[in-house]
Amino acid sequence: MSRISDTSGKICGVPIPPARAGRPRDCEIDTAILETTRRHLAAHGVSGLSIAAIADEAGSTRQALYRRWPDKLSLAVAAVADLAETTPPVVTGEPLRDLIAELTHFRECIVDASSLALAGVMLQEDVDPEFRRVYRERLVKPRRSRVVACLERGIALGLLPGDADVAIASTFVTGSWYAMAVAGTKPPKDWADRTAHLVWRACGGKG
Repeated sequence: MSRISDTSGKICGVPIPPARAGRPRDCEIDTAILETTRRHLAAHGVSGLSIAAIADEAGSTRQALYRRWPDKLSLAVAAVADLAETTPPVVTGEPLRDLIAELTHFRECIVDASSLALAGVMLQEDVDPEFRRVYRERLVKPRRSRVVACLERGIALGLLPGDADVAIASTFVTGSWYAMAVAGTKPPKDWADRTAHLVWRACGGKG
């Protein structure tokens, strides 16, 4: 599996690899490519992604895509991360409300980009370590940090007990979605609200 490049900056909010000689990248083309990739992910999954088809629909070329993203897995991660990073949940300062918003955002990213398949790829033993690292840095770590922040804010405000097991609880919230997926169960429409309340009560909160 090809190694993906680390990022050193952003253009149009999209992390990019180290600069190379040549014409500056076109923000509109990048946006079109990432949006097209998300549609193809939703329709065909990771294994069904076609660089040629994405390039054609986005009005670009395969060569242009490969200059930006060396393989379809790195393109898939970039597309999903772009959606997560450009539409973050609004923080209100109310811990439980913010936790619900975080899970609603998670659900939107999973459904809109059909990114659940990427989590499955992560579990494969032959996944390139660099690909796994970037996936965790751009998708897993930010989400986990925001969930932990919601719970810690609850503790700070006295809404959760000081001994609430935040480290474990923060893994439960998104873990329930994956568990349903493995079992072939469709998450209910009110999944975000029910899951947030369940975890909140498990941590000793009320409401």
